[in-house]
Amino acid sequence: MIINMNHMSFTVSNLEKSIEFYQKILGLELVNKSERDIEFSEKVTGIQGAKLVIAYLKTSNGAVELIQYLSPQGIRLDTKTCNIGSAHVCFIVGEFQKMVEKLEENHVKFAGEPTIIPAGPNKGKAVLYFEDNDSNTIEIISKSVVRKQRRTNEKNQSRY
Repeated sequence: MIINMNHMSFTVSNLEKSIEFYQKILGLELVNKSERDIEFSEKVTGIQGAKLVIAYLKTSNGAVELIQYLSPQGIRLDTKTCNIGSAHVCFIVGEFQKMVEKLEENHVKFAGEPTIIPAGPNKGKAVLYFEDNDSNTIEIISKSVVRKQRRTNEKNQSRY
C-alpha cells in the first residue's frame, strides 16, 4: 500500500541548466546532486549502459528529481500535454501574479495563459501551464480562490 509520494521526475538534457531554472526561477532548494554508477543504473532502469547524474530539489512537501542520462543519449520527445505518456508537475503558489511576472521576466514559455479554473476541487483558483528549458510542462495553481479578474491592455493577458 502506498503511504506517501517521494518525488516526481523529469529527464533533462543539461542538469546544470535545469537546476538553475528550478532554483532561481521556481525557488526550489537543491538537496542533492550525485552520479549513479552504471551497474546500479542498469538494474534500476533496465537500460543497458545507463549512466546517470541526478539532482533532487525540494518544496515544502515533496521533491522534483531531475535526471540527465550521460549514456545512452536519449531522444527529445514531444511532451505536449495531449500526447499519451506526457506528464507534468503542479505547484501551489501563494502569490500567483508575482510568480507569473517572474516567469515573464525570465522569458519562460507559456503553454496557455493564466486562467480561472471553472470546476473541480480547485474551482475558482488561477492556473497556468508553462515549460522548463527542456519543454517539460509545469503547472502552477494559486493557493486561494481568486476573487476578481482584471484585464490588462498589454497583450490582453489576464492578471490575478
